[in-house]
Amino acid sequence: MASGRNGTLYVGHTDDLPGRVWQHKSKARPGFTTKYGCDLLVWCEVHDERETAFRRERQIKEWRRVWKLRLIEEMNPDWADLNETLNC
Repeated sequence: MASGRNGTLYVGHTDDLPGRVWQHKSKARPGFTTKYGCDLLVWCEVHDERETAFRRERQIKEWRRVWKLRLIEEMNPDWADLNETLNC
């Protein structure tokens, strides 16, 4: 999730991507994404197992910001809101 192009980034994992995106967009839960306006789904990956997704989340959270930006731009150079198509 991001607040906008090159804005604040949030990395997380979920079993229900449409539901979790809705929570971010509707600001249903107070926290980081609400505080910083991270409501655009700009990048996502699908994993077969929850543990694999969790490990990947932890890996990416340790990355430098420039690496995260590169990852987003490789998949979504226009920073389009992928929620519109849920195209991961």
